[in-house]
Order: sequence, then structure tokens, then C-alpha cells
Amino acid sequence: MTRETAKTRVEDGFLRSREMEVLERVRAIPEGFVRTYGDVSPGAPRFAGTVLFHVDEPDLPWWRVVRADGSLAKGDRQRLLLQAEGVPFNGSRVDMKRARLPETV
Repeated sequence: MTRETAKTRVEDGFLRSREMEVLERVRAIPEGFVRTYGDVSPGAPRFAGTVLFHVDEPDLPWWRVVRADGSLAKGDRQRLLLQAEGVPFNGSRVDMKRARLPETV
């Protein structure tokens, strides 16, 4: 994705299969759980961040994607959304042992 296509809507038809795979994985994260950027984009966690940054899809649960150490890329805004869903924290980080969605799901 380039700067010119920033904040592209999914229905605009721009997104290719790799981007769609990331978005499908994000949509599949149930309330109360999280996945890491690497979980939704295996081998390329920064790609997941780029996709999430550029997509303007109001119903996409972007807040359920966190860093591998449980820290939050979007700070308090993300924390409030996760807490509202009952995601457990250890201090300022998500408790990954309890909140990370198992690989089998």
C-alpha cells in the first residue's frame, strides 16, 4: 500500500488476497481475546500493522491485535476497548497467557 491509497475502504476493491487474509484473521478474533501482529500475518507482523493502518472499516476489531509482548500500539484508546471486552491485563500489558487466542481456534 502506498501513501496515496491510505485509508482505503475494503469495498473500494483495492485490497488484494494477502491483505484480505490479514483482515479475515482479525475479524475472526472473538470478543475477549487477542492475537498478535505475527498471528494475523505470519512471518510479517509489520505487514499486519500496515494493513490495519490503511484500512477504513468501522466494524473491524483492530483493537484485538496487540504486540507479542502484550503491549498496545494504540495505548489508552486500545486498552479501554479491550477492558470493555474483559481482556485481562498485567499492569499496562495484556496478559497473553490468558487472553491470546489459542492456535487451534
